[in-house]
Amino acid sequence: MRDRALTTSYTDTDAAPVLLMAPPIIAADAVQAIEVVGARLLDHIDWAEGAGALGRYAVRPLVMIETEGVPDATLDRDLPLLATWSDARDLPVVVALAEEQIDRVSAHLLGPRVQLLCGASLSDRIVALTIGVETLHGAILHDSWRESDSVRLRRLHEEVARIAGKLIDLARPDREVDGDIRDRRGGYDPGPGDSDAIAASDVRRAIRSRRLRDQFLGEGLFEDPAWDMLLDLYAAELEGTRVSVSSLCIASAVAPTTALRWIARLTESGLLVRQPDPDDRRRAFMALSPQTSDALGAYMVALKRMDLQIA
Repeated sequence: MRDRALTTSYTDTDAAPVLLMAPPIIAADAVQAIEVVGARLLDHIDWAEGAGALGRYAVRPLVMIETEGVPDATLDRDLPLLATWSDARDLPVVVALAEEQIDRVSAHLLGPRVQLLCGASLSDRIVALTIGVETLHGAILHDSWRESDSVRLRRLHEEVARIAGKLIDLARPDREVDGDIRDRRGGYDPGPGDSDAIAASDVRRAIRSRRLRDQFLGEGLFEDPAWDMLLDLYAAELEGTRVSVSSLCIASAVAPTTALRWIARLTESGLLVRQPDPDDRRRAFMALSPQTSDALGAYMVALKRMDLQIA
């Protein structure tokens, strides 16, 4: 047995330690990615050994997990331990998983320091490990796609609330509005009423319209996963149904890895909340936060009052 009771730490100039947990048969890409980014392999734990070995490490590593081909029973046993251990030490985690494992893995490992890679290639692992190493060293990664996603997410959160309030305000007949923007069709009662109710079918129709656009004009031109997921969750809320992480990935209309990254960021920003399944700890559901639900509801009602379509 190798001595894992390592007591020394590392400096910012040292290679970042990576603790790999993977079946030996599929560890090659992970090991190669670790070498490419200039990190060092602290140790390789086989799933057969179990997550109990994690407590032997005194250093603070980046955790690389490969779950493809791992039996469900093994994941159910070790994922809670991995999540508890990495959360307690605030460690960056990279998980390469198979698409059919999305719900099982995300039920335990989903958060701002976790990167979930679905059907990952070697280059996917390299990019994720590069981000993880920067996180481990406490650095801020200044690359354009992270900045643009972050800005876009913040603007989405602000815009949903702002637009909802603006449209409701504009719909008030007693409000003085400059220019030609005033509704000149006559006043009406802006108060709540049955005619203002938004049906799930209205939201589903908007979602189908967005997918139809892709069919005629090509996929990838109008990707907006955050909005697609918000619409799907709002429709599910109106229907009284629950949405799993894997279902939400499908609703996003982007690659699973991209969808999982957006789910993590939307959750971190407070737009979404994760709800563990009380009947099955291997699964979690996603839902709108109360504030997001209220803002979307007000936005939809305002659109309906102004005879505008959900886009």
